[in-house]
Amino acid sequence: MERRELELFLHLGRSLNYGRTSLECHVSAATLTRTIQRLEGRIGARLLDRGPRGVMLTAEGRRFTTYAERALELWADYQAGSDEPQGLTGELRIFATVTACQTLLPHLLKPLRIAHPQIRLSLRTGDAAAALARLDEGEVDAAVAGIPKRLPQTMVTRTVAVTDLVLVKAHDTPPDGPYVVPARGLVREAAFRWFRNMRVKPTIAAEPDGHEALLALVALGCGVGVVPRLVLESSAVRDQLEELPADLEPLTIGLCARRADLHRPLVAALWALRP
Repeated sequence: MERRELELFLHLGRSLNYGRTSLECHVSAATLTRTIQRLEGRIGARLLDRGPRGVMLTAEGRRFTTYAERALELWADYQAGSDEPQGLTGELRIFATVTACQTLLPHLLKPLRIAHPQIRLSLRTGDAAAALARLDEGEVDAAVAGIPKRLPQTMVTRTVAVTDLVLVKAHDTPPDGPYVVPARGLVREAAFRWFRNMRVKPTIAAEPDGHEALLALVALGCGVGVVPRLVLESSAVRDQLEELPADLEPLTIGLCARRADLHRPLVAALWALRP
């Protein structure tokens, strides 16, 4: 089997989306479909099913994934000029916020780098509220994210930190609002539960996408913000802000992966190691 065929299959097995794989791998939808059909013809079994809920790997598809990953690793070892396996290779895609990248990932990923130095780490950053969606859609292999009380059954998680949520304001801003809250996500939900418990009818001054952007608006005097303490303590504008007393619930941050991916060598290696 050609290396390119295996690469296309593995990408499609992660994305579970023919359109996304066609776009990101620079092949037409027809070429991708023919590639999968050729593989299925050689194997004599279906590798993927298309149903009402989208594309899914079959049991044979999951087994073939393990083979394809190992075949590409052996090819990489051969190209490196060694007759002996060089350990795990390939790209591991991880999503985390900018704050998590700076404060949590170095400690979290250090054992993986020591045990498997040839793994390429690809870090994707963005809004914390988008982390689990990016993982669920197969755009990344793992995510560091706030953990909801009900995690989807398709995912597994391991706690890496617990941080308080705090109210903050600029030194010259009144303490009674208006408020700056995230546009979506767990911190926004916790903030509005606190508003209800305190019988506060908040005036919302701004709803930024990220916690770092939220703190910038608070420092500019736009209002009182609600953020994880972890973000506040690592912020460049920390000295311009002060905390207000509030009994907000803590936020649990976890390393998350899709349950179906735990058999994949790179994800399994990440999951097996402890910082």
